Amino acid sequence: MFNNHHLQSTALAASVVALFVSAPSFAGNVVDSDTKEITGYVLTEAGLAKYTQAVKNLAPLAKRLSDACKADDDSDNVRSLDDMVARFDAVPGVRAAINSADLTTREYFVFSLSVFQNGMAAWALEQPGGKLPPGTSMANVKFYRAHEAAIKKLGEQIKAADCDGGDSEGDSEE
Repeated sequence: MFNNHHLQSTALAASVVALFVSAPSFAGNVVDSDTKEITGYVLTEAGLAKYTQAVKNLAPLAKRLSDACKADDDSDNVRSLDDMVARFDAVPGVRAAINSADLTTREYFVFSLSVFQNGMAAWALEQPGGKLPPGTSMANVKFYRAHEAAIKKLGEQIKAADCDGGDSEGDSEE
């Protein structure tokens, strides 16, 4: 059965990616080296702490990020992590907010996409006959599972800057 709660908690990275590119578009265009970097990334407590701080630092910039997303109608041209980083860093204040959490913008996206990938793997393993996707680290899946509540909370914080304005569940205030 489809577990909506689990998918909502994996929406953290999808929300971040959606700021400038749809996830299916990115997935279809990503270069192999980016895929290897994301798949090979090791999720850690230190990384989560830095990412959490970056999300907090970005909160005051949510309106700018959302506005930049709405103004960007060229998201299908995102072909790599470098493209995503360039678009994010083009928004005033974003790079400084992420860097002040001791992350680069690239690390921010790699962490986001790794969390998303491992959240989906965790979900897949819960399905009847589910198997660990090739190249996926069980240690990362276990990390995701252990931190799912915190990751979900971060996803809710990021929602305000999402391209859909955080109203994907019909709670728009417009």
